[in-house]
Amino acid sequence: MTATQQPDPFGNTTSQTNGPSGPRVGFWLRFASALIDGLIMLVVYLPFAIGVSSSAGSLVYLVASIAYFTLLEGGPTGQTLGKKAVGIRVIDLARGGSIGPGRAFIRWVGRIVSGIVFYLGYLWMLWDKEKQTWHDKMAGAVVVPTSSYPVG
Repeated sequence: MTATQQPDPFGNTTSQTNGPSGPRVGFWLRFASALIDGLIMLVVYLPFAIGVSSSAGSLVYLVASIAYFTLLEGGPTGQTLGKKAVGIRVIDLARGGSIGPGRAFIRWVGRIVSGIVFYLGYLWMLWDKEKQTWHDKMAGAVVVPTSSYPVG
């Protein structure tokens, strides 16, 4: 990948590290976003795990995680709170807009698949041309900087 002048889906020209179809977010920004989102989910999980039981906490965590990622990544901005904090978003690879809640749910399920084999699905982005993880590929999505692909 090289730094080149290339128009994004909205017609803006940027000079950044590009995949075949435009600027993509690297590993560390995605990791920071995941860390923030993980801490948010931990805040949801702990009160139930401590106060009720770990199995009740796990169920609450599961439901909250599905809702959080499906609604926020599938929403118009394509951003969880973690993604918003680091300035990145999830968009449709082909059209550049929202992936919608259905594909966001597929992406959430794909996270499990990405982590099954020693997190290989997460690391896949390190050598993929579009910097896609397995769950990105399953949903037909890419993660991009909001500086190049502004929200709204």
